[in-house]
Amino acid sequence: MARSRAKDYDDKRLLMLHRSAELFAASGYVGTSMNTIADACGVSKALLYHYYPDKEAILFDILSSHLAKLVAAIRKASAQAGDPVARFRTIVATLLELYRHADAEHQVQISSLKLLPKDKQQPLLASERILVGIMSDALAAAVPAAKHKRLLKPLTMSVFGMLNWHYMWFREGGPMTRAEYAGFVAQLVLAGADDAAAGATRPRGRAKSAGRGRQAELL
Repeated sequence: MARSRAKDYDDKRLLMLHRSAELFAASGYVGTSMNTIADACGVSKALLYHYYPDKEAILFDILSSHLAKLVAAIRKASAQAGDPVARFRTIVATLLELYRHADAEHQVQISSLKLLPKDKQQPLLASERILVGIMSDALAAAVPAAKHKRLLKPLTMSVFGMLNWHYMWFREGGPMTRAEYAGFVAQLVLAGADDAAAGATRPRGRAKSAGRGRQAELL
């Protein structure tokens, strides 16, 4: 007869994943042992092995759970939003809010996904591509100039850069709230994308002569 799961099995598993993510973020995946994880979770090593056969399985579950949560929430936000600008703003705000209690998981995603075997990386990378695709579609609809093939990917990844690396400097209780920063990022992109696109798509010859003309005006 198969051993039945305890009623608090999932709660314990989620706690193990979160504490493991904190350890991986602080000490690195390579520098964290199963013994360290068991101690941090307040469980025996034997119980930890009951949940996960090895550290690799823990890392995969951290990233799989984290990305699944992001994809589900962003899909829902994208479907519920109204006009294209509101949709883009909602996606940015939703993504940043999801990072509120997941800084460790996000750091691990950035630093340690590549440490998994290739076959385990693939489903995680597929989830990342879904997120990028949703953001890219939202930008193309909200910022007409972003539809230019040469610009859409750089603009999309720039938005992710502003959101994904916020944990390096953003602190709750600082001069800007999380919601305010989300609005700031969205407005920065919406206000500047058209001008940036115009400059990036201008033929090089014209850009050079225009620069000389402006220089002549200043002189």
